[in-house]
Amino acid sequence: MDLKEIQNLIKFVANSGVAEVKLEMDDVKITIRTTLEGNVTETTYVQQMPNHTPLQQAVAPQQIVAAAPVAEVAPVVENSHYITIKSPIIGTFYRRPSPDKPMFVEVGKTIAKGDVLCVIEAMKLFNEIESEVSGKIVKILVDDMSPVEFDQPLFLVDPS
Repeated sequence: MDLKEIQNLIKFVANSGVAEVKLEMDDVKITIRTTLEGNVTETTYVQQMPNHTPLQQAVAPQQIVAAAPVAEVAPVVENSHYITIKSPIIGTFYRRPSPDKPMFVEVGKTIAKGDVLCVIEAMKLFNEIESEVSGKIVKILVDDMSPVEFDQPLFLVDPS
């Protein structure tokens, strides 16, 4: 049922003088209530019923569509000699262990393999993200306390 059909149904019920109409179809449930006095008040509830298709089939095309634009935006020509440290999980990015502590790393700081760069909170667990390379932090790509996605670039490191 499309929007035009719903609008026509509302007009029909308002003109018919009926106080309430309930309509249930395969994937839509609609309730329309009106008052029969001088001024007509319309209340419409449209509820989309759950689709019983398997979740894997419904989600897979969206994942493919969402992945394509990210791949096109990713190339960065001027930073080609830098190493990108990416998020290994989905969560909230924190640059410090707690609000009263100093930042783990700053731009220009030299890091070694195994140094903690940030913390990512996922499901109330705080995961320390350690560096897998040695070098110098060139750029921090994410703001503190921001949500991050899996494989999202977090830091640019100059390995030289």
